[in-house]
Amino acid sequence: MEALYIRTLGEFTLCAGQRQVSDSDNRAKKVWMLLAYLLCNRGRVIPIPELIKILWGDDPSISNPENTLKITFHRARTLLNNLWDGAGHTLLVNRDGGYLWNDEYPLTMDAEIFETRCYTDNSDEDVWLTDRLEALELYHGDFLPRLSSEIWLIPISSHYHNLYVQTVIDCVPLLSTRGRHQEAATLCRKAIFEEPYHEPLVQLLMSALTELGDQSGAIAVYEELRQRLMNDFGIFPSDETTALYRVASNALNDKQISIEALQEHLKDDAAGAMQCEYDYFRVLCHAESRAMVRTGRVAHIALFSIGSKTTKPLTGRSHDRVMELFADHIRTHLRRGDAFARCSVSQFIVMLPEANYENSNMVCRRIIASFQQQHPHSPAKFHFMVQPLTSNGLALRPM
Repeated sequence: MEALYIRTLGEFTLCAGQRQVSDSDNRAKKVWMLLAYLLCNRGRVIPIPELIKILWGDDPSISNPENTLKITFHRARTLLNNLWDGAGHTLLVNRDGGYLWNDEYPLTMDAEIFETRCYTDNSDEDVWLTDRLEALELYHGDFLPRLSSEIWLIPISSHYHNLYVQTVIDCVPLLSTRGRHQEAATLCRKAIFEEPYHEPLVQLLMSALTELGDQSGAIAVYEELRQRLMNDFGIFPSDETTALYRVASNALNDKQISIEALQEHLKDDAAGAMQCEYDYFRVLCHAESRAMVRTGRVAHIALFSIGSKTTKPLTGRSHDRVMELFADHIRTHLRRGDAFARCSVSQFIVMLPEANYENSNMVCRRIIASFQQQHPHSPAKFHFMVQPLTSNGLALRPM
């Protein structure tokens, strides 16, 4: 018999020397759930009713739960016997009317080592950092991922997940101060894979890439986040994340160039209205609002919202297609001096300089009517609001 090593972060595998059993090789979910519950409750005898509740709840199809539990234990012991002869009865013990995992047998679990190293306290920053980097190497994914939907496991999995993310956030600044920007970037990328919407992690990655001189990489990270947030939640990255994006963008253009080259670079030959990201649309609105103070001219903002003609929402494919077609329609049916941007999952915002309220409404109606004429079978329904652009904010009026 050899010491037992159990991997629970990103997988569930029990190893004894060269032998191992894993839930990825076995579909007996109840068996693995039983093993997981016994392992997570080592040191106490678990009553039979508690095990039945955990494994089957109030499932009416289980007519004889005590007998079903005995069968499950037999299967669990048979599975463990693949580690060594008799492992099942060595590790799973029946005592005092219940069952327990034999805590006297030597066992090491990756999650427990991970947690211990994350919490080590040392005044030497280098030792402190080394301990946590070793902990992070153990984290290959969430705790017992194939059982992650079990209610009793959710708080345990959340604890390890949050500890992992926080440890990355704590380590990256120390790596950066030591000039270890590539290691910092690698840690952040791995953590973002686990937590793709976590903006502080994205900010740390963008900063590390910028320090490495990879401004294009930092910009790509921002654009990927922006697309995820827009597609899944209809929101934009925070101002802090956007500020890092601007730093990376500006760094790409920090070399001196001639005015002739600059004029060529700034040339715009595109027809129709200008489509831009919402962040830049805001800048355009601010610039136009300031210009209006000097010139006294007017401008209006139009907000188009796209929904369904029926009570059922558009399917994902139909929605994406409508948004694509409508963006092209706005571009070709507005002037070159106009600008627009997608501002949510199902909305576009348009700036109409030198257009009064009546003309702005007329333009919006014309765009919608033209789209419906060109795409008579489209499942989409359109609404719009128009308001004047001022320096005191906006108050959209529905149409």
